[in-house]
Amino acid sequence: MADFGPRAPHGPDMSGTHSPLQDMNLSEKEAFDSLIRPDDSYTPDGVYWADLPLLKKIKFVCKYDAHEARRELGDIWAMFKEDPLSPVSYYFRNMVLPGAGLGLEGYVLFSIGNIKPLFANAFPACWETNEICNPTWIASVEYLEICGIIVGQILVGIVGDWIGRRWGLIQDAVIMLLGLVMLTAAWGVTQNGWVICYVWSLFFYGIGVGGEYPMTATSGMENAVGSGKISTKEDRLHRGRKVTSAFLMQGWGQFFNQAILIILLLCFHHGSGNPPYSTVSAQWTYRVSFAIPAVGTLWLVYYRCFKMKAASRQLAIAKAKAQVTGYDTDSLKLTLKYFGGRLLATAGTWYANDVFFYGNKLFQSEFIAVISPQSDSIMPGWLYNLLNVGVSLVGYYLASFLIDNKLYGRKWMQIIGFLMDFIFFVIPAFNFEYYTSPEHIKAFQAMYFLSSFFNQFGPNSVTFLVAAEVFPTPVRATAHGFAAAIGKLGALHAAVMYNYISTQEKFYVVPWFGLAGVVLTFVFLPDTTGLDLKEQERRWYYLRHNREHDYHGPAVHPKHLSLWERLRGVGKYYDADLDYQQKVEEMRGDWEATMAQRAEEKEGTFDDSDLNEGLLNADVVTFFERTSPMIFAKEKYTPPSEDSSEEQLPPPKLGPDEITQ
Repeated sequence: MADFGPRAPHGPDMSGTHSPLQDMNLSEKEAFDSLIRPDDSYTPDGVYWADLPLLKKIKFVCKYDAHEARRELGDIWAMFKEDPLSPVSYYFRNMVLPGAGLGLEGYVLFSIGNIKPLFANAFPACWETNEICNPTWIASVEYLEICGIIVGQILVGIVGDWIGRRWGLIQDAVIMLLGLVMLTAAWGVTQNGWVICYVWSLFFYGIGVGGEYPMTATSGMENAVGSGKISTKEDRLHRGRKVTSAFLMQGWGQFFNQAILIILLLCFHHGSGNPPYSTVSAQWTYRVSFAIPAVGTLWLVYYRCFKMKAASRQLAIAKAKAQVTGYDTDSLKLTLKYFGGRLLATAGTWYANDVFFYGNKLFQSEFIAVISPQSDSIMPGWLYNLLNVGVSLVGYYLASFLIDNKLYGRKWMQIIGFLMDFIFFVIPAFNFEYYTSPEHIKAFQAMYFLSSFFNQFGPNSVTFLVAAEVFPTPVRATAHGFAAAIGKLGALHAAVMYNYISTQEKFYVVPWFGLAGVVLTFVFLPDTTGLDLKEQERRWYYLRHNREHDYHGPAVHPKHLSLWERLRGVGKYYDADLDYQQKVEEMRGDWEATMAQRAEEKEGTFDDSDLNEGLLNADVVTFFERTSPMIFAKEKYTPPSEDSSEEQLPPPKLGPDEITQ
């Protein structure tokens, strides 16, 4: 064996005759515990939080969450004292910018339902009575837009796993920019020709919108996790918040679209929102409303080209470990083999959710007409929708704050959200005349708005997160894109079905999709709340090497498996003590490999390429440098003299990632 230089006392015995735990002194044991059993997931006795009895689990989680909340508030106060605007800039840098693409697509995508009543009022012969326009093309406004989204979700999901996250993000922004230019300039020699141009522009724009889903989810999640073998508290405690904070920009996009449409109509319609609406004011209103996000999307292209150069970093690490250069087809096959139930859960629940979410958005004018039946102006409907979006935003933010809570988290949030949507639709469905009568219209309105709140504070936020989170890195974008595409089939289902049934019949049909979402979530969706995502990558390594039985970590803890997986015996290998010993062996093995690489250097300099194969060793190097004072505190590196016969190792070159405790 090569001589790796000085090592810590009681260094690893490589003979394989006894446990590495026997080699540890007390300080080493504490050092390993701080990384392998961090205090946010383990008790001082080394018990994983999910293994605790219920009351102790509640006490442990509440105590640590309160401590973390105080720490974060203290950090915010310290930032505010130094610079009152620094918390705002931090929010924009870490939440707004990662979700800018979703904010822009939310602005445009949901404007279709908002603009439809304006077109119907300004161009009644085309959009209302279909006298001069083909009704098939009018109906295809919703159909082709959703078809474009489905194409984008599948296509860009594969591209994101094949070429990289960064190029997928850039491609999305460019497609959306060109689509917005087409929408703004859409024209035809007849009104029917204009509609055809408008529809195909929406289809093209929809391809970029579809790609935003897998790219924003995967890049945001992998940015939260970071690189290296040892994870951080940011991943364990705030991964869900980071991703959903980007996703909720979709809600702000809807809000600003509705607000800007109201302002533009007042500007171009002589300060009045009442009919009749001239064709000129309608054209200016909708075209300027599309030109505004085009400017933002142009900036997004620049930002992703020049400011997101490391977006594909973790994918590159995973491919280097697996020695894959193109698309990882082996990982796709293994995903189908081991995670088929998760595909059913993520795709099926997204389908059920989009019947709710997109159905309501595409046809919200008809629902609001029930609330405000006396007015022929579009302004009351727009104002009610603005209120509805405001209620939804409250749901988005509450989901972001609670999605990482170990006692509630992803799975319960989605189950309760689906269940509440079921209740709020099934009650008026069988008492429609009662709740739509003037004296009870407020109750109907409250249930409709609350269904929007629980849709965001539930399945709409959770499906976006877990469709990326429950799958391994090499196929994460593909799996997310597939689930999102199946979800858009639910939106397409709603778009087709809602054209042929009455408003009351919609309330008869929709609730059962909420109930189906409850069942699918309960049976097939694992709960990844509090799970260190690096543990899932560790398990994936064993699966790739056909050693499923050798993995004993938290990724196969019953808490983090679905009911379907538990019934199939997936969690039978979980063993906390064996997992601890295994991690110690892995970390020490990585340390030995790193020292061997450094010993091979002849020139006295350390090249980054030695750690390019995954940056696995960089974290371990940092760990030992911090926890082995005999090596790094007392024996500083000094360049060897020309007459020195003893070869000394060069100083370690640390990577950018730090191990945060």
